[in-house]
Amino acid sequence: MLDKIDRKLLSLLQQDCTLSLQALADAVNLTTTPCWKRLRRLEEDGILVGKVALLDPEKLGLGLTAFVLIKTQHHSSDWYCRFVTVVSEMPEVLGFWRMAGEYDYLMRVQVADMKRYDDFYKRLVNSVPGLSDVTSSFAMEQIKYTTALPIE
Repeated sequence: MLDKIDRKLLSLLQQDCTLSLQALADAVNLTTTPCWKRLRRLEEDGILVGKVALLDPEKLGLGLTAFVLIKTQHHSSDWYCRFVTVVSEMPEVLGFWRMAGEYDYLMRVQVADMKRYDDFYKRLVNSVPGLSDVTSSFAMEQIKYTTALPIE
């Protein structure tokens, strides 16, 4: 069970994972040893699963975000495993979900431009047979983006 201090530590790390152990401890009114023990427990419990740097896709020339909705008539475990393997190996796919509702799968894809999206699309549909509908929508403006979970 997470207490108030655990939640505060997680919140701080979600905003800036480069904070020193001392800065984290000071922020939650602990000394470094109990703070470190809490962080280690959060890692061991699988709550704190990684620390990453967030990059600006625009500045890296990856300014086109596509949301791809997929329908399929295939739902066997063999087909599913192949589909998941193919999509998981595509570096352009930043998020991939199996859905309930009208569509079976949703992907968030980040590429440089429409030409690169078309290359991605062709690779996708040629790699996995049985996709009955691949519908793409393109982001015009990013209004909100966060990786921080609402834990407080």
